[in-house]
Amino acid sequence: MLRWIRQQLGFDPPHQSETRTVYVANRFPQHGHYIPQRFADNRIISSKYTVWNFVPKNLFEQFRRIANFYFLIIFLVQLMIDTPTSPVTSGLPLFFVITVTAIKQGYEDWLRHKADNEVNGAPVFVVRSGSLVQTRSKNIRVGDIVRVAKDETFPVDLVLLSSDRAEGTCHITTASLDGETNLKTHYSVAETAVCQSVSQLEALHAVVECQQPEADLYRFVGRITVTQHGEEIVRPLGPENLLLRGARLKNTKEIYGVAVYTGMESKMALNYKCKSQKRSAVEKSMNTFLIIYLGILLFEAILSTILKYAWQAEDKWGEPFYNQKTEQERNSSPILKFISDFLAFLVLYNFIIPISLYVTVEMQKFLGSFFIGWDLDLYHEESDQKAQVNTSDLNEELGQVEYVFTDKTGTLTENEMHFRECSINGIKYREVNGKLVPEGMTDDSPDGSTPHLIGDELLFLKAVSLCHTVQISYDQPDCLGGGGDPFSQANGFSSNHMEYYASSPDEKSLVEATKRIGVAFSGTSGDTMEIKIFGKSERYKLLHVLEFDANRRRMSVILQTPTGGNVLFTKGAESAILPFATSGEIEKTRLHVDEFALKGLRTLVVACRHFSPEEYIDVDRRLNAARTALQQREERLQEAFSYIETDLQLLGATGVEDKLQDKVQETIEALRLAGIKVWVLTGDKHETAVSVSLSCGHFHRTMNILELLQQRSDNECAEQLRLLARRIKEDHVIQHGLVVDGASLSLALREHEKLFMEVCKNCSAVLCCRMAPLQKAKVVRLFKTSPEKPITLAIGDGANDVSMIQEAHVGIGIMGKEGRQAVRNSDYAIARFKFLAKLLLVHGHFYYIRIATLVQYFFYKNVCFITPQFLYQFFCLFSQQTLYDSVYLTLYNICFTSLPILVYSLFEQLVHPHVLQNKPGLYRDISKNSLLSFRTFLYWTLLGFCHAFVFFFGSYILMGEDTTLMGNGQMFGNWTFGTLVFTVMVITVTLKLALETHFWTWMNHFVTWGSIAFYFIFSLFYGGIIWPFLHTQDMYFVFVQLLSSGSAWFAIIIIIVTCLFPDVVKKVFYRHLQPTSTQKSQSLSTPEAQALSCVESLCCYQHGQSGCSRLACLLEQMTGQCQASTNNCQASSRSNRSWSDTENFYSNDRSILTLSPIEANNC
Repeated sequence: MLRWIRQQLGFDPPHQSETRTVYVANRFPQHGHYIPQRFADNRIISSKYTVWNFVPKNLFEQFRRIANFYFLIIFLVQLMIDTPTSPVTSGLPLFFVITVTAIKQGYEDWLRHKADNEVNGAPVFVVRSGSLVQTRSKNIRVGDIVRVAKDETFPVDLVLLSSDRAEGTCHITTASLDGETNLKTHYSVAETAVCQSVSQLEALHAVVECQQPEADLYRFVGRITVTQHGEEIVRPLGPENLLLRGARLKNTKEIYGVAVYTGMESKMALNYKCKSQKRSAVEKSMNTFLIIYLGILLFEAILSTILKYAWQAEDKWGEPFYNQKTEQERNSSPILKFISDFLAFLVLYNFIIPISLYVTVEMQKFLGSFFIGWDLDLYHEESDQKAQVNTSDLNEELGQVEYVFTDKTGTLTENEMHFRECSINGIKYREVNGKLVPEGMTDDSPDGSTPHLIGDELLFLKAVSLCHTVQISYDQPDCLGGGGDPFSQANGFSSNHMEYYASSPDEKSLVEATKRIGVAFSGTSGDTMEIKIFGKSERYKLLHVLEFDANRRRMSVILQTPTGGNVLFTKGAESAILPFATSGEIEKTRLHVDEFALKGLRTLVVACRHFSPEEYIDVDRRLNAARTALQQREERLQEAFSYIETDLQLLGATGVEDKLQDKVQETIEALRLAGIKVWVLTGDKHETAVSVSLSCGHFHRTMNILELLQQRSDNECAEQLRLLARRIKEDHVIQHGLVVDGASLSLALREHEKLFMEVCKNCSAVLCCRMAPLQKAKVVRLFKTSPEKPITLAIGDGANDVSMIQEAHVGIGIMGKEGRQAVRNSDYAIARFKFLAKLLLVHGHFYYIRIATLVQYFFYKNVCFITPQFLYQFFCLFSQQTLYDSVYLTLYNICFTSLPILVYSLFEQLVHPHVLQNKPGLYRDISKNSLLSFRTFLYWTLLGFCHAFVFFFGSYILMGEDTTLMGNGQMFGNWTFGTLVFTVMVITVTLKLALETHFWTWMNHFVTWGSIAFYFIFSLFYGGIIWPFLHTQDMYFVFVQLLSSGSAWFAIIIIIVTCLFPDVVKKVFYRHLQPTSTQKSQSLSTPEAQALSCVESLCCYQHGQSGCSRLACLLEQMTGQCQASTNNCQASSRSNRSWSDTENFYSNDRSILTLSPIEANNC
């Protein structure tokens, strides 16, 4: 019913079929009852609001927050009933918060509108009415033929019709979509490739049938029906025929394509990612504390209401002679009166819930996140990449991580492959000076002699140089374009003029290796591939490509050899090839693959299959049938691939080395010392993964390695887990390591989760190999949802790590060579794994202590604020008389106490950053949300109540008996008393924060003393003038009179000292009697931090300045860290460090937040 209504209103397309039919050039059929399908226009809309819906939509979103909604209710209550405070006291802070947030969101949306208009208004060329017409991008319709020139981006998702090349191919880069910078070749069908002019395209009669839009960038299922001379020719369409919006045309003069997905239905738009919805542990604690304080508020309001009626039961208090009740008051309902009084007390005490807490926390997270981007220690000079923050909501979560789940390839390793060894027909070879040399032999052939390759070696190298999807780029532009011999340009250039591009670094390294050995891949032209064997050219016709996928773990090509035969070359993981091999040296190759893996090499197995003419006809028929299917195309292709890739002749295997990244071992060791358990999750085979784990320090040589491998049944898996659990208990080994493979993990997670978790928690390092992407996410979810609920972090660099990154509490993407999908889907992005240590141990530590103190301090200062108001009711018969003036009520959280805590939460450093990095154990001090534990929360709350009692009763003792504090006998009133309490309170809570501050900059001094000074100046100004727009002048001259009294000054000083002195004593005693490891480290860092003020500064760091340095240096000068004086520099060079010179230093340590290892005399 609802769907029918939506259709009638036009919100839902009436006939949403599984496929869409696109008529090329919008040439619709003239016969029959054709109803055109409705498609989206080509406008991109990334904005959230319009001019008309901004106010209602933004207000709705803001009032979905509980705190905002709560204050709105309080404001409405103040408007509806007679309350002791003005509605302005709640309305103004609420209006301020709502307005600031609305302006911020409105400005961000205006920028999005501006960017959308630029994109939608870009000029494009479209074929209409037999000519090329220039129009705007937003005017392109589905079915239009669009022309795109070299280096332009595609304005819509296009099916390629033709290009300036005879074979109808083009090269593109998809860097803006998935980060891959390699050239990709896309193809048109032969029937449309000949239409290279506007007139030919105008005469083209074709229909494209394809799937409805979906977000998967690498999936496209369709077919094109071309009508020629009354005959319909059907050709399959796949991802290789689709040009995606946002991709860029390269090495091709121009192309023509038909628009199939437009605007918000394009794959790029469907991949727009919303902001992460993850919530930090601090935010959850904050919400818990808010509920507790809401309980305190309700208790105080109910108690005050009950006591009011209890005291007013006596006639002398219920209706005194000076305040007679009206007839309406006497006849009003007692229940309504009780509710009205309860709401009035609720309004009076409502400031115990701090509305400005949310604004301050958001500003702290937003501004604090810039420090990660500005940190030059997290800047990678080689790739010119700095750290990136995609969401600032999880900054403090970086200080709470207990488990790190990391990918191996590209994360722990460089993802730069170097060919090392290979096995051909059971004989191992290595590359020496560009020649294949069998194991045990040396290269003793004279230089310049022509190498000799026997038949098996040559066939193996041919298979490696032909079975791939590598592209070639040349130095001279358009060298692949034009007519004539498609390989003439390649043949005319020396090998130095061309460069291979591949989506996989493995493929690139193998093709480069065969080129060095003498079998060089020269390029692809249409369906022809050329290789040169020691300069002699051979051309193969490419018949089919069986693309790689994660399930098959192999890829294949079917070629027609120069002699006319048909051959399949395939390469992939040994588990995906060896079971299907029926000939060749299978066992020897298997042993060699294991040997390569033990050396930490990445292995691929190569095989072939020769087809008879009858077999090839059957293969071709099966592939074409599967590829032209519109329904279940993937399943049919998998069946066809499985049928073809059998009865293989094993040719050999390759071993490629992937180097470890710099400082991986030190980083993993630092994380382990910090109490963080590191898991490595990889798709590599078990021997390769173990070898890399040992070399990177994840596994120690002294560690007892336990294995859960090749389990085939639930019972077998359970028995092995029990055996491992017994071994852990019985073995007197300090550390255990566990190796699990993907198949065994599936069994363990199916029915034995608890047993598996028990074993894992007793292991200090776990390695999971042969993992599928979804298995990685399942492991993370298993720990994330365990009873202890540890904070998890996932780090990876490829598309296969995205599910793991999104599942973990904190997801970190590595800006590697496997595209940018991991970075786009992560919360934070860094260039190298080694930067993770500083991100967690320094930034995470600082963010957590800052925001933990911010939250606790906010509740503390609001308890101090409202408790005297509650106590005052005992002295005014619960008449709901307010203790403070309405202006003070309004400005307390907005002006008088807001800036010191904000600046504190941006710059506070409990320990010097250098010490945090060199003493990873300090990370344990803040683990498990220790600074926001219930005990700490109780301490701050009770401290607030204690200080509030001292404020109130200290002032009461001074003024309770004798209010003539002036020498002339002039008496003070209740507003003076309230102002005295308020003055003491503002100074005390500000100085309390000063006592908590360990890292002072000029900003801290400015806002701390400036806030107190501002309060005095404002109060003198506010009370010194009669304001005509105020109904009452209660505060006129009150503050001036208060400050004229020496007794008042004496009381202010005594009360402040009484409040803060016990805090000072407690800090001193605890520091000397029970110091934490953090406090012990502070004694190391403080003098050095002063003596090395120049060394830590960006003003004098050594070579390698980047674009970030000026901004960071300016920030340092603002925060008072940068010492321009050379005297300070020279003084620092004479001071001694308290830490050992043998401790690990980070060679590129040049951050504003970190001590540099450079010598002071370099200044």
